[in-house]
Amino acid sequence: MGIHESGENYLETILLLQRQNGFVRSVDVAGALNYTKASISRAMRILKEQGFVEIARSGQITLTEEGRRRAEGIYERHLCITQFLMQVLGLDLKTADADACRIEHVISEETFQRIRAHIQQDDRIG
Repeated sequence: MGIHESGENYLETILLLQRQNGFVRSVDVAGALNYTKASISRAMRILKEQGFVEIARSGQITLTEEGRRRAEGIYERHLCITQFLMQVLGLDLKTADADACRIEHVISEETFQRIRAHIQQDDRIG
């Protein structure tokens, strides 16, 4: 099932907020991404229709199993790419993190697997 970059960002944000706070509401996602509540509500409706999130009557947002799997994969890409940019290219954390946030959505699976293998190789050596 196709999902746009913005949808991937929402899923990743929900995952991180859930880990940090134990629960997530639209207002939390809006604050984290600096978007309007109306934009978040629209996005959550789309993610719900796609089967990635469930929204309780209380407004609490939870990831479905598929949503969690997708969010964890996106977050893993983010962490690996950030680490790669810092270790290999010598970027500072802030720059590497910001660039990884954009790169994680557009690189091929092959490129990501090679970055991951490179990072894992460095971790074994170090």
